Amino acid sequence: MIRRFGLGSASLVVEIGANDGYLLQYIQENKIPCFGVEPTASTAKAAREKGIEIVEDFFGICLANELKAHGKQADLIVANNVLPHVPDINDFLAGFSILLNPHGLAVFEFPHLIRLVGGNQFDTIYHEHFSYLSLTSAERVFEYNGLVIFDVEEIPTHGGSLRVYAQRRETGKHPTGPRVGELLAREATAGLTSANYYAGFQERINRVKDDFLIFLIEAKRAGKKVAGYGAAAKGNTLLNYAGVRPDLLPYVVDRNPAKQGKFLPGSRIPIVEEERLKLDRPDYIVILPWNIKEELMAQLVYIRDWGGKFVTAVPILHGELQ
Repeated sequence: MIRRFGLGSASLVVEIGANDGYLLQYIQENKIPCFGVEPTASTAKAAREKGIEIVEDFFGICLANELKAHGKQADLIVANNVLPHVPDINDFLAGFSILLNPHGLAVFEFPHLIRLVGGNQFDTIYHEHFSYLSLTSAERVFEYNGLVIFDVEEIPTHGGSLRVYAQRRETGKHPTGPRVGELLAREATAGLTSANYYAGFQERINRVKDDFLIFLIEAKRAGKKVAGYGAAAKGNTLLNYAGVRPDLLPYVVDRNPAKQGKFLPGSRIPIVEEERLKLDRPDYIVILPWNIKEELMAQLVYIRDWGGKFVTAVPILHGELQ
């Protein structure tokens, strides 16, 4: 963003959903004025400890007007993986139209609906997500709230996401790039705007569930040890939909000390530290956060020492199953 849009010491960058300041710390390192909006007290505190200014509140029209009244209109607003989480998407996006400078721009990242449906990524559907967006639906809701999309990138994050660039509809100065029209046309050709596109989704989900259960049951009958890795939200969706309990998956390993010694919601599967793998030497490790499986397989490569194998259940059951 700094290079592409010439941001500098006279610019103001705002991040909505700033979390612990991980992104803004690099804006700050480049001597660009910035602040974050983060409603969660613990992460807001962590960001402040990095010297980052944080407004501890939820973002929408009310807060945008308040910030504008204090002269804090932005040249760039960033919202990565926030848009699907907001209960009132119109109030949220209307706030961007207010807080942006006339020629300012906003950048959003969110999982791409076409990848969710096409890749059987049903385990990314859970309680904290209110919206599942295509570029087509994003364009409509942006337009309704005074914003226009002028560019889009497809990125691999979270199994396939969009990075969308928007500006104020009346005063934005960036011409619309060809990637916008190309992706809208691709979504239309795929049939994403019709009900038929989603008709087979449930059947494919059921196949994932059935195949996963068959694998776990057959492994148990064969006397094989199976462990899970990654106490991720998407894993909870899969395990609860499939009805998996500790009799089929005795534990899930996670490196985060804050999760260890607790249980996965619903399934009540214990969360343990990684050392357990070396003690138990399981035959199979089910990687629940499949979107980072390559990274995790490299991290856990030592299971090969005893012949351990990796398995993922989404988008289809995959691994060295014999």
